[in-house]
Amino acid sequence: MTVSGSKNFELDVTEYVEEAFERCGREARTGYDIKTAKRSMNLLFADWANRGLNAWTIEQTTQALTQGTSSYTLGADTIDILSAVIRRSDVDYGIERLSRDDYLNIPNKTTQGRPSQFFLDRLITPALKLWPVPENSTDVVVFDRLVRIDDADTSQNTVEVPFRFYPCLAAGLAYYIAIKKAPDRVPFLKSIYEEEMERAMSMDRDRASFNIVPSMAYSQNL
Repeated sequence: MTVSGSKNFELDVTEYVEEAFERCGREARTGYDIKTAKRSMNLLFADWANRGLNAWTIEQTTQALTQGTSSYTLGADTIDILSAVIRRSDVDYGIERLSRDDYLNIPNKTTQGRPSQFFLDRLITPALKLWPVPENSTDVVVFDRLVRIDDADTSQNTVEVPFRFYPCLAAGLAYYIAIKKAPDRVPFLKSIYEEEMERAMSMDRDRASFNIVPSMAYSQNL
């Protein structure tokens, strides 16, 4: 049996658009068709961000702390902070996440100490807020942040999506385009998209080994 020996298959934006239009029973004939499809692809990426789907864009970031400063500006591409620690003298101390209400209800936001809690203020430019306020300028905060997928801005660009998500992206784009171009196919294409989404998400979930241990009562009855 002869195989290709190649493992570098990937689609650029135009090829995803062509695939999506074909699933809709249409052709991308005009520049506007390509433009509206790229817009749909970027909206699809925003939906993935809202679902916390793009785990492959997690970046670990280190931020130096300044004594007496509680708020630190993050990159505008930050979607979420998944976990964070305070690093002091090469030792990491976990810090807990606060909701907006919990942070608002802290009576004294100027108290200094080793930070033990954080709040992500989801502004246009997000900010990380720590409490207690850092008591020195030698600690650092290390956090895993989820960042945006790069935009589909030119037709020749490849898309920042791992191989296992290719079917999900093609199905999702077809569904989004069908809403505008082929409404009769929306239910069918939506169901395919949700199936591909679930399949891709199941592959991305953390997996841990487990053992099945029979109960003592069952063992004694054997």
